[in-house]
Amino acid sequence: MQSSIPPFSELLANTRESAVHLEMRDDYGTNPRLEAWQRGERVDWADRESWWHPFHQTIADAVARGVVIRRARIVSEPVSEYIRWEHYATHANIIAGEEVRWLPRRQATDLLMPANDFWLFDGNLLRIHHFAGDGSHVTDELNTEAEALKMCSVAFEEIWQRAIPHSEYII
Repeated sequence: MQSSIPPFSELLANTRESAVHLEMRDDYGTNPRLEAWQRGERVDWADRESWWHPFHQTIADAVARGVVIRRARIVSEPVSEYIRWEHYATHANIIAGEEVRWLPRRQATDLLMPANDFWLFDGNLLRIHHFAGDGSHVTDELNTEAEALKMCSVAFEEIWQRAIPHSEYII
């Protein structure tokens, strides 16, 4: 499905203060890096060229401009294999400049949350992600409706306050 939504790199390039990302799925389908990890291959973190991707550079560039980038992940426990890999691979996000926290789903029961993962840029633009049941990405949509922006912002901040910093969340 073709999308008229600008690429993430363009949305982040236009961000001046903050970008927050909420992830709530326990599986996002397969990808080559996950498959390599499943085969027992591990990243040589000292060899940045082997794992640094354009996404990481986009994040690092935004952080260098002063944009605060926070990612919160709500996860079921015990965690899925995908989340174990994602926890391992988060080291790259941290090096790029993201702040990442994890919230066990059992600690989120009393929180109201949106039904979809999203990025919120500067509090005024939502990029909402839609996934199929198997975790594969279907499409994204942009939303600037005041109520949706407020609800997603409030939900993210409540989740962030409860979530565990990456360095403290042990799997």
